[in-house]
Amino acid sequence: MSRSLPPYLEILNPEQREAVLHTGKPLLILAGAGSGKTRVITTKIAWLIRERGMDPRSILAVTFTNKAAREMAERARLIDERAGDAMLRTFHSFGAWFLRRNGSYGGLSSQFVIYDDDDSMALVSTIMEGSPRSDVRIIANNIARAKDYFLSPLDPELDLIDHRKNFRAVYARYEEKLTQIGNVDFGDLIKKPVEILRNVPEIRERFRNRFKVVMVDEYQDANIAQSELLKELYGEETYLCVVGDDDQSIYRFRGAEVKNILEFPNIYEGAEIIRLERNYRSSEPILNTASSVVDNNTGRLGKKLKAEKGMGKNPVLAFLPDQDMEAEFCAELIGKSISDRSKASYSDWAIVYRTNAQSLGFETEFLRRKIPYKIIGSLKFYEREEVKDILALLSFLVNPRDEIAFRRMINKPGRGLGAASVKRIVDEAQNYGGDLLKASLNFNERLSSKARAGIKEFGKIIEAGKTCLEHNDKEELPVIKSEGLKAGVGLSLCVVALAELSGVKDYHLNRDELSGNQRVNNIQEVANAASLYSASMTGLLEFLEHIELDRSLEDAAKDDGDAVTLITLHNTKGLEFKRVIMTGLEQGIFPRDDKKGDDLEEERRLFYVGATRAMDELYISSCRERRMYGRSMVTEPSIFLREIDQSGIRIIGTVPFGFKESGETPVYSSEKRSAAKPAVPKISQDGFWSMGDKVYHDDQGYGYISQITDTNDESLIKVVFETGHEERFLSPDQNHLYTRIRED
Repeated sequence: MSRSLPPYLEILNPEQREAVLHTGKPLLILAGAGSGKTRVITTKIAWLIRERGMDPRSILAVTFTNKAAREMAERARLIDERAGDAMLRTFHSFGAWFLRRNGSYGGLSSQFVIYDDDDSMALVSTIMEGSPRSDVRIIANNIARAKDYFLSPLDPELDLIDHRKNFRAVYARYEEKLTQIGNVDFGDLIKKPVEILRNVPEIRERFRNRFKVVMVDEYQDANIAQSELLKELYGEETYLCVVGDDDQSIYRFRGAEVKNILEFPNIYEGAEIIRLERNYRSSEPILNTASSVVDNNTGRLGKKLKAEKGMGKNPVLAFLPDQDMEAEFCAELIGKSISDRSKASYSDWAIVYRTNAQSLGFETEFLRRKIPYKIIGSLKFYEREEVKDILALLSFLVNPRDEIAFRRMINKPGRGLGAASVKRIVDEAQNYGGDLLKASLNFNERLSSKARAGIKEFGKIIEAGKTCLEHNDKEELPVIKSEGLKAGVGLSLCVVALAELSGVKDYHLNRDELSGNQRVNNIQEVANAASLYSASMTGLLEFLEHIELDRSLEDAAKDDGDAVTLITLHNTKGLEFKRVIMTGLEQGIFPRDDKKGDDLEEERRLFYVGATRAMDELYISSCRERRMYGRSMVTEPSIFLREIDQSGIRIIGTVPFGFKESGETPVYSSEKRSAAKPAVPKISQDGFWSMGDKVYHDDQGYGYISQITDTNDESLIKVVFETGHEERFLSPDQNHLYTRIRED
């Protein structure tokens, strides 16, 4: 290693340093899990500024989460403070920034509001009046998907998204209404900038001249629209560098397209590939297990991870009778680690699963054993009803044409307006340039006196909100008397004023005695967050944009202390834990039976992502039976378990018949036997009860036998009832409380 290199380059391994020092042709950095890709991209930004004399304002780096963008910026500034002038944003944040300044070229005002998924669904519902909510949701989701694939209502390929006859018409009408309102949805934040860059050559050249370096992190998560945006930003003088891992592309359901990274060398002529294959997170047996599954995919560029940590414990594959034993198995593993190791903590552990529904069994067992846990992926703070009510009022201040905000709040709390009256006001707004406030205040047709008074009241509420934004003189501000909310500085006064004057605070406070105070506390949290922004229209726009672009703010973001993490495989991306238990490795669960071709390959990548979250220990569980569709069903081991290199794992439990293709029986040492649970008997000692038997109890109703454990000359029978209640009894049943139901 040359000592002439600056210290921040000396700490890099040879492949990382090669990637940082690369210039000229487009570059794909194929970065495996735990290979230090963030260090590479942030170091490269600083190096371009320090050593190559690059103007930091000419560097654009985009990624997919605000957290990642902030981390990139902070780490780059530690090397060179000037890196703070580079533009490091998410794709959607960049799109919003672009449209605020150039949206007029696409017929868009700079004062647009960004619609989230619920808002988009509400807008679709105004087009599909009378349709079931499930149908509206499907259409709204497919419109979002169409935009991810950069498809317009007239595109011939739109049928690949939704082939139903009415989809094109609804999509077209949705776009018309969105234009009339003057707002955008998330898809527009990417789609509209691409359209402007393509249709206005002078804008395209201006941006290509502005950004001489374009870098993309997590490129495997890019959708088609985002890849099209990248093409428009790339010019003859642009240095393009993307970082990603084709084996970690797991968001196809969000529109992510792994082909973007696979075809990068073909799209950008002369592109070069540098592979980062040194893994600093996991031990070698864990990496081998993960790789042995994903190696079965054909759609990949290929790489071989090397564990810098060296050898460690072999992953454990546990075959268990059912999901109740699976929960007990996890609880016992965690409990033993806490009792045996003074330095172990609950937060070392993560239970990962394919779907959110699988968390219930672990929650129940952990509550019973008093094991602290937290669930990642619960309802986000800014998606709560009372919070969205306040945000709707704020959005209407910005844009009085916002039909979704108007429909949500004009009659909440009730002001005597029915759905038909609201629709007539929305239609009438076309005579006022779409201004719904003017339309409502001038609309008296067939309205009750209560409705007319309610509209007048609503108008006063909005005017009071505008006053908060337009006047700094305290004497001109509305007088706010609030027992439950406190206004601070900046924009918080506007939030409190709207919550009080609109009646929203009292509406939620009085709906439910138990949850009302918490709802008011949530409104207070909105005011607290708003206090960081100025009490002006500009400050309000910045606040609303921050909320819509940073959807990672949750209740769960508060410090949960020392707790086990329960999390879906999709949510594990970017995280790491000392010990991971991957659960539910059965056909129909992971992968689902309907996964074929490209979908099955993505499921393998999901396995790879889950396994590579583990630093020191990896456990994998598979159940013989699982409750699905309201009944207990026999399952088969996941096909992924057959793809694992079994020479590098430890198998415990009762191995399903025919699991090992070679016909060999797993070899157990005495240590393995002691760690494994004894085989669970299928029949009670008296020969009367069998696993899975359906039973009836006069008080509890119907249930089934989920577990049989021998105790001396008797058997302990565990019954799970349809209500979810559990009971245990000894067989023979001396009290004759349980009746066996035979289903011949």
